[in-house]
Amino acid sequence: MVIFIQAVLDFLNLIWPYIVAILVFLVLIIIHEFGHFIAAKLLGVRVNEFAVGFGPKLFSYQGKETKYAVNLIPFGGYCAMEGEDETSQDEKAFCNKKPWKRFLIVVMGATFNLLLGLIIVAITLAPQKAFTTTTVAEFGENAVSQQTGLMVDDRILEVDGRKIFATYDLSYAFTNVKDGKIDITVERDGEKKLLRDVTFKTAEEQDITFLTVDFKVYGEKKTVGSYIKQTVKMSISYCAVIWRSLIDMLGGKFGISAVSGPVGVTVAIADAAKMNLMNVLPIMALITINLGLFNLLPIPALDGGRLLFILIEMIIRKPVPQKYESVIHTVGFVILIAFMILVAAKDILSLIF
Repeated sequence: MVIFIQAVLDFLNLIWPYIVAILVFLVLIIIHEFGHFIAAKLLGVRVNEFAVGFGPKLFSYQGKETKYAVNLIPFGGYCAMEGEDETSQDEKAFCNKKPWKRFLIVVMGATFNLLLGLIIVAITLAPQKAFTTTTVAEFGENAVSQQTGLMVDDRILEVDGRKIFATYDLSYAFTNVKDGKIDITVERDGEKKLLRDVTFKTAEEQDITFLTVDFKVYGEKKTVGSYIKQTVKMSISYCAVIWRSLIDMLGGKFGISAVSGPVGVTVAIADAAKMNLMNVLPIMALITINLGLFNLLPIPALDGGRLLFILIEMIIRKPVPQKYESVIHTVGFVILIAFMILVAAKDILSLIF
């Protein structure tokens, strides 16, 4: 009996971080779909089914108008509205509502993800007694960056032309710089100054070159004002890094090896949970903001693709024929699924080998 109990405890100790990862995905999915759901309800659209997960139903409940369901596969979910993908004579159908109402319903999923990201960032910053800034406080011994132009009290504004909001996107800006040289715009003595070819020592990890930061930055005392400001700046910083990483990937700065799908993200969340549950929150904030921004991209099958068609309808004063829109979304969905399978395969192979 003791051996059996110990085996169960060992098994639970092994799988609980992955249960945490799945719960994170579920929360983000529910928040996204709830954004669509609450907007649809408030704007008079009939919601036929609100489901968490895909595949076979585990259980469901039929409400007055909407069926609520939990399905087997937790990596997904949907808010099925009447007339969302087909024509309907129901006056409460999505397709029969004014374009601005449909626009709000579609955009609210991503909006709720972004708002959740802001809340999580605020939670992660709450225990801190002080915040970091982007102003140089001191240099390490024989700091190369000091020898090539950077000075104490320089406030870093841009790196290679990209605006810096917080230390988070400053860290990203120092990633994958092959020759160790970057252009930094600073505020010095109240004036903007461009420093060209500021040099750092470099280190390499998983085929990605990092600049070795050889300076420390000033801290900022925590007040109500600085807390709010830091929360907003850090959230914007997350958005900036996500957007820039997408541009860099499309531009060839990073390959597909730097992209993680559900498998890779699950492992990352589980690894963070093993160390400390609080470590999961920054990853969760990054994922929910990433989910919000990615869904707003004008890609067929995503919310952004639907928003694009609604905007076209607003401009030309008539809807794009349903059959054409459906074909475009279907093709986009197939391409998206194929890409996700490719990334998942890469993640699984990296775990095995």
